[in-house]
Amino acid sequence: MNNKIIVDSLKQTLALAEAIGKQLQPGMILTLEGDLGAGKTTFTKGLAKGLDIKRNVNSPTFTIVKEYEGRLPLYHMDVYRLENGYEDMGLEEYFYGDGVCVIEWASMITDILPKERLEIKIYRKSDTQREIELTPMGKSYEFINEVFKNVCTSN
Repeated sequence: MNNKIIVDSLKQTLALAEAIGKQLQPGMILTLEGDLGAGKTTFTKGLAKGLDIKRNVNSPTFTIVKEYEGRLPLYHMDVYRLENGYEDMGLEEYFYGDGVCVIEWASMITDILPKERLEIKIYRKSDTQREIELTPMGKSYEFINEVFKNVCTSN
């Protein structure tokens, strides 16, 4: 089941992501797709807040993986530059660890991603407006349907 929501501000994007972050459990995988500037890192900042992470979250573009400590560890990945060289990176170790993985540009590594995950696509509609599409892939991610309903009724 796909859930789509239009957010009109940075604040709404952060609130949606924070609500999701509060529900995350160890070993969960979230994939983020969207054009440059769509809001993938902003969404991750909201998730981090929901995970009680105090450090500033920024894009791991040049480091590939950034780790943050909170209620659960957050492994924030940007795999855009790994199109052909990810086999020896050990990314799978993060997927099955005790934290939460957020993977920007996950379409570059689909053949190694776990089948169960939450797919998030962010589409830029205007300077401030975004359409966010959430697709739970597996029973562990069905909680998103309830989060989605709660966020939509509170807007």
